[in-house]
Amino acid sequence: MFVPKEYAAQTPGGRDVLLRFPPEEYAARLAATRKRMREEGLDALLVFAQESHYWLTGFDTAGYVFFQAGVITADESSTVVLTRTPDKRQAEVASLYDEVRIWLNAEDANPAMDLRAILEEKGLKGKKVGIEYATYGLTAFNGRTVDAALEGFCETADGSWIIRGLRLVKSEAELAHTRIAGKLADAAVRATIERVKPGIPDSALVGAAADAMLSLGGDMPSGGPMVNAGAAALFGRSSGIAHTVEDQDQVLVELAGSHCRYHVCIESTLTVGPVDPRQERQMGIARDAIEEIKANALPGRELGTLDDIHRRVLDKGGFAKARYAACGYALGCTFKPTWMDVPPMIYSGNPLVMQPGMVFFVHIMIPDTDTGLVAGIGQTFVIRETGEPEVFSDLPVELFRR
Repeated sequence: MFVPKEYAAQTPGGRDVLLRFPPEEYAARLAATRKRMREEGLDALLVFAQESHYWLTGFDTAGYVFFQAGVITADESSTVVLTRTPDKRQAEVASLYDEVRIWLNAEDANPAMDLRAILEEKGLKGKKVGIEYATYGLTAFNGRTVDAALEGFCETADGSWIIRGLRLVKSEAELAHTRIAGKLADAAVRATIERVKPGIPDSALVGAAADAMLSLGGDMPSGGPMVNAGAAALFGRSSGIAHTVEDQDQVLVELAGSHCRYHVCIESTLTVGPVDPRQERQMGIARDAIEEIKANALPGRELGTLDDIHRRVLDKGGFAKARYAACGYALGCTFKPTWMDVPPMIYSGNPLVMQPGMVFFVHIMIPDTDTGLVAGIGQTFVIRETGEPEVFSDLPVELFRR
């Protein structure tokens, strides 16, 4: 069982809270955020990404689907979150936000103006304020209301990369949760392998995967699981429609284990009945690509070089038409609708330099529409100080047969 530990802490104002990380971890994150803000010339940052709320203060909620904003100043003044009544208690007992402000639903409600009033209280009129625009936590509609409320009040700038950039490099405490997420993902894949047989819907495999993770103390992943059988195995997304597993069939499984919101993804291909030799060859090429990519996932190299390998190996194998334009992305603590913690994506030409502590999911997907056969392999790893990355899965990189 992997039931998470809780840590007792206090907000700067003296409120008792329970958190998923030790309080000194959050203190270091806030200090790093404020340092980065000062480097960017920002006096304050408006936090809209739920991942940022969680990483910075421990605030874990689905309330980001409505208007919800955190106010972080570059100085040491108190932090504030503006949210709705259903999220008040969680913010009070499980986050380090020092002040919890509430806006109320009404026909004429304008929480952006409530947010502006908080900024005015903090002396931020005429100052430079960063806004996390690139997030599911700020819809285009709400973004326009924020811009309208702050027009002429202060200078605004895109602050989307301030916290996101810091979250790319994981601490040892974060990696501990990531390793557990890898064990949960392995358990989910094993459950699908054990459950698969002719005559059952692929949705039953989704249930087996979810049950395996949740029964071990994991949390519901921010996406998926994607389990597609037959012709749907060539899809790059789950379709929401169940398919029956046939006597001779293929099943593509892509899922994430999640522990304290930290995700590890695995992609696997399962076969039922006799295996087509062409599919075995596809899997061999996919395996060659991912093994070479892992051997070259080294600190100091540009992230885009990994996709260069993906392209070269698949093109040489005759699958230039079938391959994707990118072969993976960053992972970390994420909330619905996706486990993908992007940017960055792994595409050729991406200049991001890989650093120790960065976590990536690489998947080699070969949906061959000419034959109707699929090969999919994916693993999650962390860049290390030296040598090849640490892979968060004990499963073999092979075609699983039933």
